[in-house]
Amino acid sequence: MRSDRRSRGLLNGTALIVAGLTATLLALVFPIWSYSDRSGTGVDTLNASTVTTRYGALSGLDREFITKVRLAGLWELPAGQQAQTKGTTKAVRTAGEHLVEGHTFLDARVRDVASRLGLALPNQPNDQQKAWLSTLEAARGEQYDREFANIARMAHGKVFPVVAQVRATTRNSLVRDLADDANTTVLDHIKVLEATGLVDYDAIARDAAAASPAPITNSPAPPGPLDDPGSPVPVTPTPTASPSPRYSLPPAATGPREEDED
Repeated sequence: MRSDRRSRGLLNGTALIVAGLTATLLALVFPIWSYSDRSGTGVDTLNASTVTTRYGALSGLDREFITKVRLAGLWELPAGQQAQTKGTTKAVRTAGEHLVEGHTFLDARVRDVASRLGLALPNQPNDQQKAWLSTLEAARGEQYDREFANIARMAHGKVFPVVAQVRATTRNSLVRDLADDANTTVLDHIKVLEATGLVDYDAIARDAAAASPAPITNSPAPPGPLDDPGSPVPVTPTPTASPSPRYSLPPAATGPREEDED
């Protein structure tokens, strides 16, 4: 009898331990399951902000991009007109002409896209853009040239990755075509502003770094330049690989005409 009671006690103790371990395991697993299944994830946000159109799904990012293209024209077109008269060098005046031509073209495009999608557009620059225009209005001479080149270059640098993100992810054919034209125009403006020789690349890099979130972990920095980095091995196809066919590139998106060089 005493042996039977001891055996039942051991069994009951073992059962309690197993039950405790099972409860602990469920407590660990449940948060993982509930987190992956909860609402409010990126996909939920995308679905909630997306509407259906005859040209494909239109996301919240798509609509924000359309608004940003319109806002860019509302301040860069007058800034370009101003640079054509206030610029003290031919390079600055040429950059101003590119901004006028580029945003005249893009503004017509974005107004057409917004009309076909039934979207309202702003008719005034935002507060930051108004401040930029005020700064340029007050500047004179070489100071104006430098302010114009750096303010406009900084603004284009911020919108450039947005254009790329929209172009890579949009499901709407109208937005995709607009992103193509915006990419062509913004890159042209970046190049022509840099051609003034007045862009402060250190300031742009610091501004971008200040706006970026801090890294989650302090990973080691990549190695710097070496005295002898060695020769990189060329990438070559395997002997059994067949030659790749040559594909012709599609025509570039319609954009403003290139500036004739004197």
